[in-house]
Amino acid sequence: MVNSKLEEFSKGTKASRRIAPQKFSDFLYDDETGEVLGRTPERWGKLLIYLVIFWSVVVAFFFICLTTFLQHFINPRVPRLQQEYSLIGTSPGLGFRPLPPDVRSTLIWYKGTGYDSYKYWEDQLIDFLSVYKKKGQTAGAGQNIFNCDFKNLPPPGKVCDVDIRGWEPCIEENHFSFHKSSPCIFLKLNRIYGWRPEYYNETNNLPQEMPVDLQTHIRNITGYNRDYANMVWVSCHGETPADKENIGPIKYLPYPGFPGYFYPYNNAEGYLSPLVAVHLQRPRTGIVINIECRAWAKNIKYDRRERLGVVHFELMIE
Repeated sequence: MVNSKLEEFSKGTKASRRIAPQKFSDFLYDDETGEVLGRTPERWGKLLIYLVIFWSVVVAFFFICLTTFLQHFINPRVPRLQQEYSLIGTSPGLGFRPLPPDVRSTLIWYKGTGYDSYKYWEDQLIDFLSVYKKKGQTAGAGQNIFNCDFKNLPPPGKVCDVDIRGWEPCIEENHFSFHKSSPCIFLKLNRIYGWRPEYYNETNNLPQEMPVDLQTHIRNITGYNRDYANMVWVSCHGETPADKENIGPIKYLPYPGFPGYFYPYNNAEGYLSPLVAVHLQRPRTGIVINIECRAWAKNIKYDRRERLGVVHFELMIE
């Protein structure tokens, strides 16, 4: 009696073990219904069509949103954060060229008239000024350049030409006067999109700390033509009484400032920043001269300690 029950139980167990692989194989492919993985080819086809249509709509919607966003909110020539909302702020900094090989240094040093000594500084200026001398290297240059002056401001989309002839003798053909121990240092204002200078063009409203020779120049040029006073003025001087004595006479080319018709900067194609060539005509040799240059406009902040609105460098000619 017991043996018959055990035999019946063992038969039942063996039967259940055969059912599982049979059902799984039917799930993979049921030869009776033609289903594959539980779906007929027709149902698989419908599902595939649905997924293709669904994801096509999703991808198309994504690209429509992205294109709309780029066209209306991101302009490659117009920064989203400007002036007081940007990292640069509302007050442009002042820079100089040529730069020393060590980025931590501000010393321009060479040995007199030896070409091998001043070659580095000359090459630096040649490279920096190449886009001014060969305007075709700048995208869009030659197509939208306008000959500006204080009476002829650039039309929309045009940029003002920079006349390199106004820098003479601070030109490449003259080795930027380095070979005569009277080097030329170029100054430029950093670009801030949309920034407009507020000029010191009123002779009765000039700051007391402005150098006397610059005040005299502003009064003279205002008397000649009031429009010519619309400049971001520039002045350079020795930092200490000894430096002021050793720096010698200075000439600013083509003007002691950046003409106002170059502003505002709107990132137009071919735009070149105006430059001022500071010609140190007879600096004393054999000694380090500390030089400070300052940009003058009502909306340019000045702080010597924080180096705002001012640039410092040293000159040493052996």
